[in-house]
Order: sequence, then structure tokens, then C-alpha cells
Amino acid sequence: MTVLAHVVPPDPNLAIMLKVFPALVVILITSQICGRLAQMVMQPRVLGEMVAGVLLGPTLFGWLFPEAQAALFPPEVRPVLYVLSTIGLTLYMFLVGAGIDHGGGRPGEIRNAATLAASGILPSLLLGAGVGFLLYDLLSLPDVSPFQFALFVGGALSLTAFPMLARILYERNLEQSQIGRLTLLAASIDDALAWCILAILSAMHLGSGAGGALPTIGLTLGFAVIMLKVVAPLLRPMGRTVARTGRFGPGAMYAVILIPLTAGWLTDWIGVYSVFGGFLAGLAMPRDAAFRQALHGRMMEIVSTLLLPTFFTFSGLNTQLGGIAGGAMLLAFGLILLAGFCGKYFGCALAMKGIGFSWRESYAVGGLMNARGLMILIFINIGLAQGMITQELFAMLVLVAVLTTAGALPLYKLALPDRLEAGTRSEPAQERPVEIEVRSN
Repeated sequence: MTVLAHVVPPDPNLAIMLKVFPALVVILITSQICGRLAQMVMQPRVLGEMVAGVLLGPTLFGWLFPEAQAALFPPEVRPVLYVLSTIGLTLYMFLVGAGIDHGGGRPGEIRNAATLAASGILPSLLLGAGVGFLLYDLLSLPDVSPFQFALFVGGALSLTAFPMLARILYERNLEQSQIGRLTLLAASIDDALAWCILAILSAMHLGSGAGGALPTIGLTLGFAVIMLKVVAPLLRPMGRTVARTGRFGPGAMYAVILIPLTAGWLTDWIGVYSVFGGFLAGLAMPRDAAFRQALHGRMMEIVSTLLLPTFFTFSGLNTQLGGIAGGAMLLAFGLILLAGFCGKYFGCALAMKGIGFSWRESYAVGGLMNARGLMILIFINIGLAQGMITQELFAMLVLVAVLTTAGALPLYKLALPDRLEAGTRSEPAQERPVEIEVRSN
């Protein structure tokens, strides 16, 4: 008697889950270890998480154990990591936007912050663009114009890691000092302008030249107006309720998840990346400090613990540092790093001195504003995904992100050691503090 066994075909959903879960476990363990090591050497946790992503990519893990890396991150797992990364970035930029107090302060303070912001973005933008024109033949893709390539390099180098900067200032109790308020306001302006540059570049690259980009740019501007002038007023009652009770009810929690994800989907449909929608959704949130504190307390931990390390690893899988070996590539990397460092550090230091601060305080701010952290990684990942930059330039800018972030706090402490820092913590009574709640990386 022959028994015919009924073979049940494997469930493809179960198969992909059994591959994604081990990848996430390794990502989280590596991020935790590297994050703790970074804190042990007086660096922010986010720096260790950035390094963890690079280490899990082809640069180290893939070089030492290529078969193990290929088994842990097979091609079918990477789209899942990409989706998780995109959701994480959209929610993260939502929280960054929600944490910015764009109500302003005293007129003099806003003017000084604008001066500092201009000194941080213009020299970096011009130096970066100049280096971009110089390196166009070596590093650019053929379908990217010299203008777009140069503007992308300049825009990437003009960023400041606003959330990480806020964390450093809060940890050192400087968020309400003159230095703290000016630096935070200037960094938020720099980042907002850099995102505008990237939105224009994305629209130009995905459209048929500058003319083809006009509908995308127009739709993006229209969407921004709707979010800030229509959606924002509708959310104010929710903000008052959360501020009064100190907690999010089920309806409010659904709203703060659905709004940034929907905004991200709409900006993707328009033709710019979903992080723009998340950032605009954050700017549309109620400005009450109690609401912002409750929002960050409820959402930031899961975003920064699970989703951002996934993004760092996805970036690391695209980072092949071996591609920048050789004299020409190393010289190109040195020029990009030098342009980015000098533009921010000396530009901001000279602006602070002109405003009336001491040289030590000025160089301390220059060091802080030079940190690029997560923000430049988001910027260049968008450029890579949309085909605006090569893998080689991507790897160079990842290194710029790591090195400038690692140097921010040492440069600050070198210019303003603990014995001198105490004098900067006092807040003039006539100035209203800038309320910024960022408890992330």
C-alpha cells in the first residue's frame, strides 16, 4: 500500500519573517554595544549607532565574513529594512519638526540667530558647491548636471545635526543660555534651508529639467501651506487637551501616527521624499511645550531604539569604503571634508565673534554647528535612492558624517572647558527662552 504524503508548500510570509527577525536582532545588539562604547568615550549614542551600521555593511562584516553577511542580509530582507527605515525617518523628522519652536523670540535674538545660520550655511554651501564642480567628472553620474551635483554636495555639507545638538546642550544645561538658544535656532534654520534645497533638487532630478520640476515644486509648496495654515489650526484643540491631561488618548495617538504617515505618502506621491511630509506634519503640530514633551515621551523611544538603528544599518549596507581607495579618491574625500569643516567651523565662529561673544565661545559654537550626524545620512540616502549621487560619493559623505559628529563635542570642550562653561549658563532676564524638546540622538 502506497501512502501519498501531502506536502504543504512553505508559507512565503513565514519564510521572510524568519529572515527579517534575526537581522533585526543583530542590528539592535550591535547598535546597543556600539552606542554604549560611544558613551564610554564621551560621545553621543547616535555616533555609535552610525558606526554600527557601517560595521554591519560590506566594509567590515561583509569583508571578514561575506557568507554570514549575505545570509543575514539577503536581497529579500533589504526591502523590508528599507520600508522600516522610511517609516522611522518619516516619524523621526515628524518629531524633529514638532520639537522646533518657530514662534521665535526677541527680535534681536532672531536677528543674531539668522546671522549665525547664514554664516553656517552659506560658506559650507559655496565651498561644497565649488568642490562639487571640481570633482564632477570624477564622482558624478552622467545624467546629473554639474549644477545639480554641485548643489547637492553643498547642501549636504551645509547641514547641522539639530536633534543631536539639542541633546548635547540639554545634557550640559545650556539650552536656555544665550549660546544655547542662538545655536538651536540657527541649526533649525540651516536644516530647514538644506531640506528646501534637497526638495528642489529632487523635483528637478525626477522631472524633465527645471521646467518639468515646476509642478512638483508648486505642489510641494501648496502642500506646505495646507499643512501649516489649514491642518495646524485644526490640531490646536487636541494640543490643549493633551497639555491639560498630560497624556494622549486613543484618538490623539491615532492622529499623531496617521498625520505624518499620510503626509509622507502624499509628498512621495508629489515627487519628493516622505521625510519632507513628516517634517511638515511636525511643524503643523500644536506648539504647546507640554504637548511636545508628551509627544516626544510617547514616540521617541521606539523610533530611536528600533527604527533608526535599522536605518543606520540600511545605510551601512550601501557604504563600501573600499570604493574610495586610491590617491584620486582619497584626495577628493579630503577636499570634501575640508570644505565641510572649514565652512561651518570658521564661518560660525566669525559670526559669533561679530555678534559680540568671546573667541572661546565662538569656537565652541563652531564645533557644535559642525556636527552633521543623522541629518546628513538622511540627506544622502535620499540622493542615493533617487540616483543623484554615486556609491563612492555616498561613502565619502558617510565618513564626513561620522568624523564631524565625533569631533563636535571634543572641539566644544577644547574651546570651552568645564571651568569656563559655567559662565555661559546664565540667562538674561529680558529674553524669553526658546523652548525646544528633543530627547533623541
